[in-house]
Amino acid sequence: MTYGYAGKILEVDLSRDRITEMTLEEAILRQYVGGRSLAARIIWDKLGDRWSEIDPLGPENIFLALTGPLTGFYPGARICISGKSPQSNGIVGSTVAGEFAIELRCAGHDGVIVKGAATSPVYLFIKDQDIEIRDASHLWGKKGKETLKLLTRELRHELSDRWPRKGLWKEPSALYIGPAGENRTRVGAVMQKWTHAAGYGGYGGVMGSKNLKAIVAKGTGPLPDVADQAKLRTLMESVCEDSLATDDLRRWGTGHGGYSFGADMSAEPIRNWQEEWHNRRDFGVDVFERKLWVKRYWGDYGCPTTCLKLAVVKAGPYKGAVSDNPDYELQAYLGTNLGIFSPEGNVYLTSSIDDLGLDGINVGNALGFTAELYERGILSLEDLDAKELKWGDVEAFASLAEKIAKREGFGDILAEGTYRAAVRIGCMKGEDVMKYAVQSKGIAIGAHGIRSGLDYVPIIGYACSVQGGDHTSVSGLPLDGELWKTELSMMVADSGVICALNIFKLDRVWDFLKAVTGWNINGEEWYGSTGRRPIHIQRAALLIGGPDLKWRAETDDDNPQRFYDPLPSGPKAGETTDRAQFSEQRDKYYAAMGWDERGVPTAAALQSLGLEDVKCALMNAGIL
Repeated sequence: MTYGYAGKILEVDLSRDRITEMTLEEAILRQYVGGRSLAARIIWDKLGDRWSEIDPLGPENIFLALTGPLTGFYPGARICISGKSPQSNGIVGSTVAGEFAIELRCAGHDGVIVKGAATSPVYLFIKDQDIEIRDASHLWGKKGKETLKLLTRELRHELSDRWPRKGLWKEPSALYIGPAGENRTRVGAVMQKWTHAAGYGGYGGVMGSKNLKAIVAKGTGPLPDVADQAKLRTLMESVCEDSLATDDLRRWGTGHGGYSFGADMSAEPIRNWQEEWHNRRDFGVDVFERKLWVKRYWGDYGCPTTCLKLAVVKAGPYKGAVSDNPDYELQAYLGTNLGIFSPEGNVYLTSSIDDLGLDGINVGNALGFTAELYERGILSLEDLDAKELKWGDVEAFASLAEKIAKREGFGDILAEGTYRAAVRIGCMKGEDVMKYAVQSKGIAIGAHGIRSGLDYVPIIGYACSVQGGDHTSVSGLPLDGELWKTELSMMVADSGVICALNIFKLDRVWDFLKAVTGWNINGEEWYGSTGRRPIHIQRAALLIGGPDLKWRAETDDDNPQRFYDPLPSGPKAGETTDRAQFSEQRDKYYAAMGWDERGVPTAAALQSLGLEDVKCALMNAGIL
């Protein structure tokens, strides 16, 4: 018996209207655990031999939503979304919190794999072993809140009618897309609840390309059996005790960073990263709390930290807008990055972005990039086909965001993401605008700058990450370093699949894994082999790329140009990224990972990890 797993993954072929089950041998689960790591293995097995030919927004790509053995046991449940990324053409694992993962596990499934494409809009309904592909034409075109409202109303009645002995049904949980996903934008997110998003990777567009509006799950069974229930209970209590002691995170969530990352660390994007320091106390989290919050402790399933808050604009032109904190990333990217220092404006824009099903980080990055080009006279009003795009103009940015989600006018260019938009605009204008694009391998840089040296992201953090600009998976040394500072450590949370904000002692995760699965995975094994396997698969996929973009480590393992410009203001004015130090750290990272001087995994490293197929793919592509 394999403890900690339901033992099967649903495999849905929308082209053939067929639903089957995939089972995985314990040896594979032992090597890849779950979530992001297991997703990389499954994706590579299915697509790796023709990787460069697979269009991420075509029917051959696959969409995965995977749990991990710790999902539902370690406090703070998430689900990992993956596939071939429309943003990077690599593999990105993007996790999102909520109850969907629990409902899926209690329905008897460890995950869902979707391939092919339906001929018309559909959604997938999962209730234990009752699984159906259903018509979603009545949901297509609907924004997020309306989609959830319709699904909840429809399915609660149906559940009560079909299974009346279960009593009053709580609404099922759903992964879904908004207009941004339906229109196959590369900045479309996979949404959960009103405000939760798996944004990195652009997988909302993948769901849209499959005409898949939503996946809905309701489970009535228990979570899988575990190896040592008594030990697990003790471990769960210890995490809860630590969580309850995190005063700042519990009171304010990550939203406290909207002021502190700028004022204290000089590391927050301001007007497309032209600056990283501000001292705007009117944008402090205490102002959000006092003026907007109507619920101060809101958490997802089993989370004792409850870092989420519910914010509602109660008066003024943005009255009725509903959001969470917003969290730090969206306070930054849909606030300071756009010159917006109004809490009400930030909540309104965040609410609009979520409702459209856009990834707030990547679309915020694209909006800031566009505003700077307009400011510099590179783009005109005629180009934008809109009113002036001035810093701080909430309505103008909201209007352009809607055009992006619908792929209308200039929004169609920005719907491709900042990198591809920069390539196209450069051709249109006959001018290099890539220096204004703050991204890494097609993915927007997270809202944590490196120039001041005060934030957690290492100098090579974005440049060498297999997930590009993803701030939750940065590369750094030593490889077995602190959580958040090296992606080998973050792979633990992403494969678990659990919330990294609730990991207070990394060593305790090994105890959790043993209590749940019975496997004695320790730090030495993880950093030596188990954690490295998916990183090497992701690295190979990124380097092979295609069909429209390919990356070269020699030129693309680098920071955006803006990070080499000196900071213009604040206590860290004049500080910048040292190129010599960066190159030295990058070379050391390559060597530590088992990559050659060009950043390509060596044949010896791949063989030692049992990745012969990855080695052959790199050789066939002329990279190794």
